[in-house]
Amino acid sequence: MNPIYALLDAKLHIAGSEILWREVIGNGFGLASAVGGMRRRVWAWPVGIAGNTLLFTVFVGGIFNTPQQLNLAGQAGRQLMFIAVSAFGWYQWYRHSRETGLEHRGVDPRWATARERWLLVAAMLVGTAAFSQLFEWLGSYGPWAEAWIFTGSVLATYGMARGWAEFWLIWIAVDIVGVPLLLRAGYYPSAFLYIVYAGFVAWGFSVWARSLRPAPEPVAHRR
Repeated sequence: MNPIYALLDAKLHIAGSEILWREVIGNGFGLASAVGGMRRRVWAWPVGIAGNTLLFTVFVGGIFNTPQQLNLAGQAGRQLMFIAVSAFGWYQWYRHSRETGLEHRGVDPRWATARERWLLVAAMLVGTAAFSQLFEWLGSYGPWAEAWIFTGSVLATYGMARGWAEFWLIWIAVDIVGVPLLLRAGYYPSAFLYIVYAGFVAWGFSVWARSLRPAPEPVAHRR
C-alpha cells in the first residue's frame, strides 16, 4: 500500500471508537512545537508546520474520510493559517538567531505595549464576529466557537512570532472554547491535547514572564 494512503487510513480502536493516527501524530507535533516555542528554539516552527499539515486532513473529514465525517472549516482553515504565519515566524526567529549569533534563541521576549494590547482585543472581537459569518456560510460545525478559536490562533501565533509574552494568554482563551467544541464533535485526541496545552501554556507563560523580570541589582558591600 502507498505509505501516504496507509497513514491517512491508519486508525486506533479505543472503547469502540475509531481514532485516526494522523490526528494523534499531528497533535504530537503540535505539542513538540509548543515545547520548542517555550524554549525559544527556531525548530519549533517547522515542526509545527508538519503537524498542521496532518491536522488539516483531519478537520476536513468529509473530504479525507474521517470517522466523524464532519467538516470543521474553522479548524481546517486554522491549520492553513498556522502554516502561513509559521513561515513568517520561522523567518523572523531564524533571522534574529543569525543576527545575534545565538543559534538556539529565536526571539527576545517582551511585553506588548498598551496600544498593541488594545489592538489584540479589538482584532479578537472583530475577527470572531466576521469569521463566524463566514464559517456559518460554509456550513461549519459550531461557527461562533470556531471563529473564536481561529481568530485567537491567528493572534497568538503572530504574537509568538513577535515575541509578545501575552500570546500565551491568548492560547488559554482559545483552549477554554476549543475543548468543549472538540469533545462535542468527537475529536477526542485533539480535545485531550487542548487540555494538556492549557496546563503547558500556563507554564510557558510563567517561564517567559520570569525571563522579563528585571535582574536584581547587586548589593553594595559595606566598607
